[in-house]
Amino acid sequence: MELIAEQFPIVIQSLNIGFIQTLKLFFVTLLGAVPLGLIISFGSMSRFRPLSFLTRIIVWIIRGTPLMIQLLIIYYFPGLVLNNPIWGGGESGRFLAASVAFVFNYACYFSEIYRGGIQGVPRGQEEAGLVLGMTKSQIFFKVTLLQMIKRIVPPMSNEVITLVKDTSLARIIALQEIIWAGQAFLKGSQGISGAIWPLFFTAVYYLIFNGILTVLLGRLEKKLDYFR
Repeated sequence: MELIAEQFPIVIQSLNIGFIQTLKLFFVTLLGAVPLGLIISFGSMSRFRPLSFLTRIIVWIIRGTPLMIQLLIIYYFPGLVLNNPIWGGGESGRFLAASVAFVFNYACYFSEIYRGGIQGVPRGQEEAGLVLGMTKSQIFFKVTLLQMIKRIVPPMSNEVITLVKDTSLARIIALQEIIWAGQAFLKGSQGISGAIWPLFFTAVYYLIFNGILTVLLGRLEKKLDYFR
């Protein structure tokens, strides 16, 4: 117990640094994937068949392959195959590569949620808007979008919670997020060898963060009840 008490400040400091990196990756992914997913959904619903076909193929490939493999390909492919290591070898380069992989991966998942939400709005409402003299853009932003948001909040909430846990996959390219920080003590690279208890603290970080997100997303869902 005395040994753990001595190690505790070092562990917490390292986990805090890793958790900050996790938070950065989480928020960057959301900021990029939420709007990109909407754009991709428009492509998959496009009446221009080549664009729709291409978009759906890309979404199918991204959703059908593990995020870990996508991370490895995006990070290593430019340097090993194209002889152009665009990401660099530093922490900032690894973070940028991880961000690109996460944004594109989650944008594809979000696009399917958006598509389901948009297509779930009754067609008659669009026709009614056209009769009232509204433009298609006005119908989308004032009628379809508001109802879509209500429909997509539950599945989007699940994806957001999953994103928190998926950030741990970034360690595959040596990004120093919170799981990487916890494993470092087990491997002895932080001056403490064979200590498994820091990994339990990483679970606490995830539980607290996911708990906060669950509460916030639950409140958002309740505020949208007026669409019922």
